[in-house]
Amino acid sequence: MLRTERGTARGIAAPTGVFVAVAFVAAGLLGVAQAGTPIPPEVIQLTQFGPALAVAVVALLWPRTARETLAGAVGWVDRTALSGAQGTSGAAGRAGWGAATGVALLVTAPLIIAAAVGAHGLLTGDPRFTAPGALNNPFALIVVAQLVGACAEEIGWRCLLQPLLRRRTGPLTASVVVGLLWGAWHVPVFGQAPAYAAAFLVATVAMSVVMGLAVERVRAHRLLLTGGFHTLINLGLLLFMDEEAGAVTPIMLFAASCLLAAVLWVWRAPARIHVR
Repeated sequence: MLRTERGTARGIAAPTGVFVAVAFVAAGLLGVAQAGTPIPPEVIQLTQFGPALAVAVVALLWPRTARETLAGAVGWVDRTALSGAQGTSGAAGRAGWGAATGVALLVTAPLIIAAAVGAHGLLTGDPRFTAPGALNNPFALIVVAQLVGACAEEIGWRCLLQPLLRRRTGPLTASVVVGLLWGAWHVPVFGQAPAYAAAFLVATVAMSVVMGLAVERVRAHRLLLTGGFHTLINLGLLLFMDEEAGAVTPIMLFAASCLLAAVLWVWRAPARIHVR
């Protein structure tokens, strides 16, 4: 058993490195390409497809690894059959579909936005709300496009990379690492003020913990759940906050709200997440 686990640990280095490298490079190239298209960033950002392209490359180079880690993204997975389970995922697999966890994840997203918006309103007297009809594009189109873009990201971060890292470490550690990489992947953010960039990184790590702990307890439809959470967050930011304009206060309040949500998810999670 020990020999198998060590082999698995060594085996994740190459696909993880390739995934991260391709996700970063592809996102950069797609961002440049978008400037030459009529696609408005408000609707969808082509950079979001960088992780999906990285998944495709990993699937071509390591088809078995990709097949195993993506199991459960859109279908059903028996976690006890995966070589990376290491004795802890069997209990999660036996917990079943985990519908309550999925609902809790989707409810957490609007609660995060509500807490941040409420705090901003109390501090500034300005709740900041942009009516959907005031946007430059049809809101229905934005919703659909945002879901597609969010799923293009989550197929990589939470459906491939998270399970890959889980073969070597515990769910909490894996979630933090994925969150750090996910945050760093948003390269333009680091051109903002240091406080803005730091708050953004806190937010991505905290949201990654929430999503990582949620998918730990479900066996199916992980892509739809994480993509739905991601979409609700993006829509909330679009309608209620101006964090992309570089304003520090909104992003700091958003990060604090995300951090509170992550603490609550960790507190409610089984004690086994603190192992490794």
